[in-house]
Amino acid sequence: MIARRLARTALLVLAATAVVFAATEVLPGDAGTLRDPGRASPEQVAQARDELGLDQPVAVRYLRWLGGLLRGDLGRSLSSDRPVSDLLGQRLPATASLVAAALVVTVLLTAAGLLVAHLRRGRGGTLAAGLAAVPQAVYAAALGAVLSGMLGWLPAVSLLPPGGHPWQEPQVLVLPALTLALPSAAFACTLLRGALTDTLHRPHVVDAYRRGLSPSLVLRRHVLPFLLVPMIQVLVLTTGWLVAGTALVETVYGFPGLGGLLVSAVAVRDVPVVQGAALIPIATVLVGMLLADLAAATVHRTAGPATRRPVELTVGVP
Repeated sequence: MIARRLARTALLVLAATAVVFAATEVLPGDAGTLRDPGRASPEQVAQARDELGLDQPVAVRYLRWLGGLLRGDLGRSLSSDRPVSDLLGQRLPATASLVAAALVVTVLLTAAGLLVAHLRRGRGGTLAAGLAAVPQAVYAAALGAVLSGMLGWLPAVSLLPPGGHPWQEPQVLVLPALTLALPSAAFACTLLRGALTDTLHRPHVVDAYRRGLSPSLVLRRHVLPFLLVPMIQVLVLTTGWLVAGTALVETVYGFPGLGGLLVSAVAVRDVPVVQGAALIPIATVLVGMLLADLAAATVHRTAGPATRRPVELTVGVP
């Protein structure tokens, strides 16, 4: 079972590399023309393309690039001529800090939302569904206007240089973390509320309420064991969604992370950087799906008979 899941994830990652490579192939220009745009003669462009192997078939170039990935060689940036791995490594700590802060806020907000839903016996949920449908850009604009523009509590943009550590100035994390966390928490609540409602209608939970047990005791003893697998799945996948959602947030707030690097690389057609930066969130989501499956399988094996039939959860992408 584990080997099959690992093989499936490996195939998905391989497919993702093909998609990323194909997407960058349709970008206008290539390394031969972008390294010296507007000044190189046709002969110089042809020579550069020959040196870089750009005159070879697409399949050959993809396999060569894939071989470099397996060796840890992501190529060199066309704009700065620095190794792509160095650029990604410089930005990765900032993005990791942002995702960690957003994940903490997401978990707290989701727990609060599910507690309210439990006290209401699963009724409602329209607010969470509506908040989940709001585009991330709207959250960024609204939070920036209120917390930075009107109240002046937080900086509108990050002043950290690339490679700077955001925990040295934690206030720069607040706006981007909230922008990531609010829609993620709303979507997580929307997913888990259905699982919660299904659990609350199970005979043993209904009987516990009829016997006069307190809501907190019912939650701990009779509800949470059935929600364990869905919560693990949503937690792991939400982490992947947060990583994938950093591009817009980091660009809006000028945050020096991987998402901002990806957007700037697309703007200047820096294909090697685009390829490397795009693979990280994709791989994170796929690995997250694998970990969620493995965690669910572990819980099924170790749980008691009553919880081996957990509520079903349909997971989508916000």
